[in-house]
Amino acid sequence: MAHKFTDDNFEQEVLKSQVPVIVDFYADWCGPCKMMAPIIEELAENYEGTVKVGKLNVDEAPNVSSKYRVMSIPTLLFIKDGEVVDTVVGAVPKGQLTDKIEKLK
Repeated sequence: MAHKFTDDNFEQEVLKSQVPVIVDFYADWCGPCKMMAPIIEELAENYEGTVKVGKLNVDEAPNVSSKYRVMSIPTLLFIKDGEVVDTVVGAVPKGQLTDKIEKLK
């Protein structure tokens, strides 16, 4: 199951993570975000233990969203050692995300 990231736990769960992290910036009202939700859940299960996959609701976590200048959703940030190493904006196929995850590890 995908982790739930918030303004309160972002630093501990994401920036200080021992493994690479994928953060899915989404909103409940966003159609493309809903299309991506099953893919994000599947990635979370497939990479459990090696890559942390989670979601951050932009309406509930405005501080993190503005810090990373998230203007469009869904936006996925690929974070390793506390630094953003890649970004994907919009709904994309699972294979494209898998390729980026493999480069992260």
